[in-house]
Amino acid sequence: MPMKGSGTADLREIDRHDHGVGWLAYPNEQMQRASHAVTHDGDIWVLDPVDVDGVDDLLAELDGEVAGVVTCLDRHKRDADAVARRHDVPVYVPEWMTGVAPEMEAPVERFGRQLVDGVRAIRVRDSSIPPWQEVALLFESSGTLYVAESLGNAEYMVVNAEPLGVHPMLRLTPPRTALSGLDPEHVVVGHGIGVHERAADAVREALSSSRGNTLSLYGKTVKSLLT
Repeated sequence: MPMKGSGTADLREIDRHDHGVGWLAYPNEQMQRASHAVTHDGDIWVLDPVDVDGVDDLLAELDGEVAGVVTCLDRHKRDADAVARRHDVPVYVPEWMTGVAPEMEAPVERFGRQLVDGVRAIRVRDSSIPPWQEVALLFESSGTLYVAESLGNAEYMVVNAEPLGVHPMLRLTPPRTALSGLDPEHVVVGHGIGVHERAADAVREALSSSRGNTLSLYGKTVKSLLT
């Protein structure tokens, strides 16, 4: 299984719920790069998209029009620019995130503590060691939490039947301050399939068990490399 897919993409729908949908462009890749569209107040927000034939048909099934494409991780540029230009909308980037906006040909809009009214922007990490700038989005009307990188459930991120896991690089320093106490109904992530039942519990469990499960996850990773 390749780490990152390339060549001909094959859209697979994931995370369908009343206020959004997600997709995998390369379902067989190890990274399980997931993209999402979430509706809010009559608008559709596209989050960290990997472009693939059929995406626009998927977006057309949602209520509303595409208002913008959001880049939530400094290294998650993905196909945000291409999707934004096709829909004639801006790419939205946190005002404190560096090194992203100059690479976009589409107009760039900056945002602070809110993407728009009712969508909280939560600074998950802004560090130079390791280099990591990440924002999470909480769509308050639907209770949908999007986490681009710090949480996920791709195979390399979870162990011991965890519904969500903390990224391997953050296992010893999980983002508890940023992501605790949010009580979401849905959690969708940038790597893997989201959680739509007991979502808040899944976040709490991921954060609380992160350090304790570190050695198990690293052992699993080493074993997979040797087999």
